[in-house]
Amino acid sequence: MSIPSRHSAEGSVPAGSRIYFVTSRTAEGKSLLQTARMADLFADVLLTHAAAGKFKVCEFVVMRNHFHALLEIGVGVTVERTVQLIKGNFSYRARKELGFNGEIWQKGFSDVRISDRESFVRHVEYIRRNPVKAGYVAVAEDYPYCSAYVRRIERGAATEKV
Repeated sequence: MSIPSRHSAEGSVPAGSRIYFVTSRTAEGKSLLQTARMADLFADVLLTHAAAGKFKVCEFVVMRNHFHALLEIGVGVTVERTVQLIKGNFSYRARKELGFNGEIWQKGFSDVRISDRESFVRHVEYIRRNPVKAGYVAVAEDYPYCSAYVRRIERGAATEKV
Protein backbone atom coordinates (compact mmCIF):
# COMPACT_ATOMS: atom_id res chain seq x y z
CA MET A 1 0.00 0.00 0.00
CA SER A 2 1.40 3.39 -0.90
CA ILE A 3 1.66 6.21 1.58
CA PRO A 4 -0.66 9.04 0.53
CA SER A 5 0.46 12.65 0.64
CA ARG A 6 -1.05 14.44 3.63
CA HIS A 7 -0.62 18.17 3.52
CA SER A 8 -3.98 19.94 3.66
CA ALA A 9 -3.80 23.67 3.24
CA GLU A 10 -5.41 25.65 6.06
CA GLY A 11 -8.06 27.08 3.73
CA SER A 12 -8.97 23.71 2.24
CA VAL A 13 -10.63 22.32 5.36
CA PRO A 14 -14.32 21.74 4.57
CA ALA A 15 -16.81 23.87 6.48
CA GLY A 16 -19.19 21.12 7.59
CA SER A 17 -18.76 17.83 9.37
CA ARG A 18 -17.75 14.85 7.23
CA ILE A 19 -17.54 11.10 7.71
CA TYR A 20 -14.43 9.15 6.74
CA PHE A 21 -13.58 5.47 6.63
CA VAL A 22 -10.02 5.39 7.96
CA THR A 23 -7.53 2.52 8.03
CA SER A 24 -4.00 2.37 9.37
CA ARG A 25 -1.60 -0.53 9.75
CA THR A 26 1.02 -1.22 12.36
CA ALA A 27 4.72 -0.84 11.58
CA GLU A 28 5.80 -3.60 9.21
CA GLY A 29 2.36 -5.17 9.61
CA LYS A 30 3.39 -6.68 12.94
CA SER A 31 0.62 -8.00 15.22
CA LEU A 32 1.18 -5.25 17.79
CA LEU A 33 -2.50 -4.85 18.63
CA GLN A 34 -3.17 -8.54 19.34
CA THR A 35 -2.94 -8.40 23.14
CA ALA A 36 -5.95 -7.35 25.18
CA ARG A 37 -3.89 -4.57 26.79
CA MET A 38 -2.96 -2.98 23.45
CA ALA A 39 -6.40 -3.44 21.84
CA ASP A 40 -8.20 -2.14 24.94
CA LEU A 41 -5.88 0.87 25.06
CA PHE A 42 -6.54 1.67 21.41
CA ALA A 43 -10.31 1.45 21.92
CA ASP A 44 -9.97 3.66 24.99
CA VAL A 45 -8.03 6.28 23.00
CA LEU A 46 -10.77 6.37 20.35
CA LEU A 47 -13.64 6.52 22.81
CA THR A 48 -11.95 9.03 25.14
CA HIS A 49 -11.36 11.48 22.30
CA ALA A 50 -14.93 10.94 21.09
CA ALA A 51 -16.29 11.62 24.59
CA ALA A 52 -14.22 14.82 24.66
CA GLY A 53 -15.93 15.93 21.44
CA LYS A 54 -12.85 15.73 19.19
CA PHE A 55 -14.76 13.58 16.69
CA LYS A 56 -17.59 11.04 16.63
CA VAL A 57 -16.86 7.33 16.30
CA CYS A 58 -19.59 5.82 14.15
CA GLU A 59 -17.96 2.38 13.98
CA PHE A 60 -14.54 0.81 14.64
CA VAL A 61 -12.62 -2.43 14.86
CA VAL A 62 -9.14 -3.09 16.22
CA MET A 63 -7.47 -6.02 14.47
CA ARG A 64 -4.06 -7.52 15.25
CA ASN A 65 -2.12 -5.38 12.79
CA HIS A 66 -4.50 -2.60 11.77
CA PHE A 67 -7.64 -0.71 12.63
CA HIS A 68 -10.65 0.54 10.70
CA ALA A 69 -12.89 3.37 11.86
CA LEU A 70 -15.78 5.40 10.55
CA LEU A 71 -15.20 8.85 12.02
CA GLU A 72 -17.35 11.95 11.82
CA ILE A 73 -14.99 14.91 11.81
CA GLY A 74 -16.20 18.35 12.75
CA VAL A 75 -15.95 21.77 11.23
CA GLY A 76 -12.45 23.14 10.66
CA VAL A 77 -10.64 19.86 11.37
CA THR A 78 -8.80 17.73 8.82
CA VAL A 79 -8.86 13.95 8.60
CA GLU A 80 -5.05 14.10 8.75
CA ARG A 81 -5.11 15.91 12.08
CA THR A 82 -7.72 13.51 13.47
CA VAL A 83 -5.71 10.40 12.57
CA GLN A 84 -2.54 12.06 13.87
CA LEU A 85 -4.33 12.66 17.18
CA ILE A 86 -5.46 9.03 17.42
CA LYS A 87 -2.19 7.39 16.41
CA GLY A 88 -0.02 9.86 18.33
CA ASN A 89 -2.01 9.60 21.53
CA PHE A 90 -2.08 5.82 21.31
CA SER A 91 1.70 5.68 20.80
CA TYR A 92 2.26 8.03 23.73
CA ARG A 93 -0.01 6.06 26.05
CA ALA A 94 1.41 2.67 24.94
CA ARG A 95 4.88 3.91 25.86
CA LYS A 96 3.81 5.51 29.13
CA GLU A 97 1.23 3.01 30.40
CA LEU A 98 2.42 -0.27 28.87
CA GLY A 99 6.16 0.36 28.53
CA PHE A 100 6.12 -0.28 24.77
CA ASN A 101 9.26 1.21 23.22
CA GLY A 102 9.09 0.15 19.57
CA GLU A 103 7.64 1.76 16.48
CA ILE A 104 3.88 1.21 16.41
CA TRP A 105 2.46 2.66 13.19
CA GLN A 106 3.31 2.65 9.54
CA LYS A 107 3.59 6.12 8.05
CA GLY A 108 0.40 7.45 6.56
CA PHE A 109 -3.08 5.98 6.46
CA SER A 110 -5.89 5.35 4.01
CA ASP A 111 -9.19 7.15 3.99
CA VAL A 112 -12.40 7.24 2.00
CA ARG A 113 -14.83 10.12 2.31
CA ILE A 114 -18.34 8.77 2.86
CA SER A 115 -20.68 10.60 0.53
CA ASP A 116 -24.00 8.81 0.91
CA ARG A 117 -25.97 6.35 3.01
CA GLU A 118 -25.16 3.39 0.75
CA SER A 119 -21.42 3.96 1.20
CA PHE A 120 -21.87 4.39 4.95
CA VAL A 121 -23.78 1.10 5.29
CA ARG A 122 -21.26 -0.74 3.09
CA HIS A 123 -18.35 0.46 5.26
CA VAL A 124 -20.17 -0.40 8.50
CA GLU A 125 -20.71 -3.93 7.19
CA TYR A 126 -17.05 -4.17 6.13
CA ILE A 127 -15.87 -3.14 9.61
CA ARG A 128 -18.22 -5.59 11.32
CA ARG A 129 -17.19 -8.46 9.03
CA ASN A 130 -13.45 -8.01 9.75
CA PRO A 131 -13.17 -10.09 12.96
CA VAL A 132 -15.64 -12.65 11.59
CA LYS A 133 -13.74 -13.05 8.32
CA ALA A 134 -10.46 -13.38 10.28
CA GLY A 135 -12.04 -16.24 12.23
CA TYR A 136 -11.80 -14.55 15.62
CA VAL A 137 -15.56 -14.80 16.32
CA ALA A 138 -18.78 -16.04 14.71
CA VAL A 139 -20.55 -12.66 15.07
CA ALA A 140 -19.04 -9.18 15.40
CA GLU A 141 -20.87 -8.50 18.68
CA ASP A 142 -18.69 -11.17 20.33
CA TYR A 143 -15.39 -9.48 19.38
CA PRO A 144 -14.38 -7.27 22.33
CA TYR A 145 -12.38 -4.74 20.28
CA CYS A 146 -15.11 -3.27 18.11
CA SER A 147 -18.03 -0.90 18.32
CA ALA A 148 -20.60 -3.70 17.82
CA TYR A 149 -19.38 -5.29 21.08
CA VAL A 150 -19.35 -1.94 22.90
CA ARG A 151 -22.94 -1.27 21.84
CA ARG A 152 -24.02 -4.77 22.95
CA ILE A 153 -22.47 -4.19 26.38
CA GLU A 154 -24.09 -0.73 26.64
CA ARG A 155 -27.50 -2.19 25.72
CA GLY A 156 -27.03 -4.90 28.36
CA ALA A 157 -26.11 -2.34 31.01
CA ALA A 158 -29.11 -0.20 30.07
CA THR A 159 -31.55 -3.11 30.40
CA GLU A 160 -30.07 -4.07 33.77
CA LYS A 161 -30.92 -0.57 35.07
CA VAL A 162 -34.57 -0.93 34.04
